[in-house]
Formats: sequence, C-alpha cells, structure tokens
Amino acid sequence: MEYKGSSVYDNKEFYDHYMVRRHRNESPNKLIENPALFDLLGDIGGLSILDLGCGDASLGEELLMRNCSSYLGIDGSKNMCERAADKLEGSLGRVQHSSLEEYEYPPNTFDRVISQLVLHYIEEVEQVMEKVYHTLKPGGEFVFSVQHPVLTASVESMQGGKRSNWIVDNYFSSGKRIEPWIGEDVVKYHRTIEDYFLSLQRAGFEIQTLREGTPRRENFETKEEYERRKRIPLFLLFSCKKP
Repeated sequence: MEYKGSSVYDNKEFYDHYMVRRHRNESPNKLIENPALFDLLGDIGGLSILDLGCGDASLGEELLMRNCSSYLGIDGSKNMCERAADKLEGSLGRVQHSSLEEYEYPPNTFDRVISQLVLHYIEEVEQVMEKVYHTLKPGGEFVFSVQHPVLTASVESMQGGKRSNWIVDNYFSSGKRIEPWIGEDVVKYHRTIEDYFLSLQRAGFEIQTLREGTPRRENFETKEEYERRKRIPLFLLFSCKKP
C-alpha cells in the first residue's frame, strides 16, 4: 500500500514510531533544520502565522513562546491534529484538520506562512504556492523547508539508518518517488532546486534567500557526528516575499 500526503500518520504503528524518531535528541531536524529555519524567520513578535503541515504543533509552541500574535496550524492527519490541539490548549494557537490542497486560504490574512518538511509530499506544489501568495499580506513572507533534492532524487539515498555513502541519480527527472520508510511505502515528489526556485517565481514571490542547513559544530555532542552530517545536505530552505 502506498501512502500519499499525511495519510501515513494515521497509521498508528507508523505514527508511534515516527514520533519517537522525530523527537529524539539527536534528530537532524532539531540539530540542523530548526536552527536554519529560525534564522530565516527572524523576529516573529506580533505576527500572524499560518503553519502548513503543522504535525504535532511543536513548531507552533516555539513560535508562540517567541510572541507571535496568532498561530494557525493545518494538518491532514487526524492523529497529528489531536496531538497539536492538546499542545495548543489554552494558548493563542489553534489547529485545523485539512489537507494543504483543500484548505481555503483567506486573502491577505497572514504575515508569515511556514511549512516544515511537507511540500515534497505535494504533487501540485505550484498550486499550493499560489494559494500561499494569495493568503499572505503584502510584504508577508513564506518560509519553508523540504527534504534536499539530492536525497529525493534516488530512493536509494532515502533509506534509513546511519549511512556511510549516498547515491544521487535521476536528479533531473522530477516526479513521483516511493520511499520505504518506517516499514511503509510513502509517496514523495522529487524536484530540483531549480524547480522550486522557478515555481516560487511563477507564483509571484521574490526569493530572498536559500539555505541548505549547514551543520554547526556547537549543536553536536561529538565531532564524529558533526563530520558525518557535513558530508551531504539533508534540507533545503527558502525564504521569499510577497511584494
């Protein structure tokens, strides 16, 4: 069985394993992706934020601690939304159960739209980018991360475990990939860096900066793990603006 979008997170066994994996102390999301993401976000005090694919709202908790004025998380997984609602209870944040494709994006509403490691699950990503542009206020920013294209290019480089080598192949053949992950077959969509860049431009965005999550020594307990993480990029991040 192939799982598309966020549907795999409603498989309880997968969900339980994923949550342990995602929140472990040595997670590259914590050590590499989050520092780069918050660099791009800058000061979010007083800003209204939409989080596409919010998961369990761990990012939302952090954004509320950094004094955003409001936070709305969208996720297509019922399990994730229930977990997120528990975390956000009593705060200025809320969560809505919806896929990114089906969410009704209100015009000129948000100061920031954020998406963390979600867009590579979306087939018609350009349509989502156009909706994001529509829902941002003038001058608003879209900041997002995806799995790095050197990994999504070849399924062999998306296998789990501590790898010592990687295969980059079929890089310019954009499209569907099926990744065996945590015991299930998960559908992802490979795009080159150029694909992402041009899609953002066509949606009307001004691209401000691009990051690849360069590891920082101070975030790693051991030099060995730091050196291993320097071998290949895991994440690609964009910051872009609605003029």
